[in-house]
Amino acid sequence: MQYLMNSQFVFGALVAIATFATVVSVAMPLFVSEPLQKRMKAVASEREKIRARERERLSVSRGSLRYEPKAYMKRIVDRFNLSSWLGTEKAKAQMLRAGFRGSQAETAFLFFRLVVPICTLIAGALYVFVIGDFDWPITAKFGSVIFAAYAGLKAPELYISNTIAKRQKSVARAFPDAMDLMLICVESGMSIEHAFRKVSQEIGVQSIPLAEELTLTTAELSYLPDRKTAYENLAMRTGVQSIKSIVTVLVQAERYGTPLGTALRVLGKESREHRLLLAEQKAAGLPPKLTVPMILFFLPVLFAVIITPAAIQVTHQMQ
Repeated sequence: MQYLMNSQFVFGALVAIATFATVVSVAMPLFVSEPLQKRMKAVASEREKIRARERERLSVSRGSLRYEPKAYMKRIVDRFNLSSWLGTEKAKAQMLRAGFRGSQAETAFLFFRLVVPICTLIAGALYVFVIGDFDWPITAKFGSVIFAAYAGLKAPELYISNTIAKRQKSVARAFPDAMDLMLICVESGMSIEHAFRKVSQEIGVQSIPLAEELTLTTAELSYLPDRKTAYENLAMRTGVQSIKSIVTVLVQAERYGTPLGTALRVLGKESREHRLLLAEQKAAGLPPKLTVPMILFFLPVLFAVIITPAAIQVTHQMQ
């Protein structure tokens, strides 16, 4: 009690407490970690790892956007002059949309269009006439062999069509995000070439085909005399309606000098709405698709669960 009554002691204690509180207040922020800053650093580090991994996978899987033709394929294609009677302009355009560029793509396509029907013809003849030994009329056997050859002729085209569908799905899914990135780049003052280059580097994590097409467009913008040709080539290689719309906007902006920001914002919104609409359509189509599996798999099990106890009781009563 005598210390509490001493004014010097109370004053010294208050000064010590105030000094300690001041030191703690100043030093506390230096030792307290910020969770948000840590999370942002972790997200940025993970994003860089994913980006590096995707770039490495792209360089390993593709290596180059153009392939050199193999020697034996080129010899066969040149010897039989397959490009004159098996190669068409439509097939070349489809190979571009499938991501197969250069002379190797065309050579391999023509080679397989010749070899696969022959292989399926021989395999079908061996199976029908030798291995199977079916008791069919001779016309049915020859018809089966011809059908096998026709299936082999259409197999490369089906492969190209499936590859095109996969690439277009990947491009259409990532295109709204690419539009947002492009809008940010354009509104920040970048030129359209730098915007394409930056978006192609960033969007590769989500869609490698879209990154490839934007990279090709960046290269074409740098050496083609007319930028309109580069934009039209982009629309031709992808075949996606959203990209055709943005190509129209870019061509108009190139010709009339209209601002790109507003148009890109509207197109980005439309692309996101279109993607949401496709998701809603798929969700609405689920009930009809689930009807047959439910009838075939769920209802028999349900009936078995309901009827089995009653059947067991009836069997015990009859005994």
